[in-house]
Amino acid sequence: MSQFRTPRKIALGLGSARHGVHHFLVQRITAIALLLLGLWFVWFVLRLPGLDHAGAHALLAEPCNALLMGLFVVAAFWHAQLGLQVVVEDYVHTHGWQLVLQVGIRLLCFLGAAAGVLAVLRIALGR
Repeated sequence: MSQFRTPRKIALGLGSARHGVHHFLVQRITAIALLLLGLWFVWFVLRLPGLDHAGAHALLAEPCNALLMGLFVVAAFWHAQLGLQVVVEDYVHTHGWQLVLQVGIRLLCFLGAAAGVLAVLRIALGR
């Protein structure tokens, strides 16, 4: 199959979809972000058992914790959407179903991330 690719396309790393390695890189970047944010999240969760509701609310309302929680939520939903996209592309062979599932997955991941960020903002801003 490589005999059909021009030397320029081989050098640029562009495949038949003309998107190169963008999806691969974004998935790896979100995975690294989740690894680092996951360490913070474990620390955050380990602080919660000794707190009541008001204390947990105050802990999340701290600007640094609110920012990191927002980033964690966005990275988690983005990474999930990228992973589910690959699963649909690999295992769903009907174009119509692929389109429906891809749109549904993106919509649900967007709504989940938006709801999570909104919840963190409401806590951080005291509303």
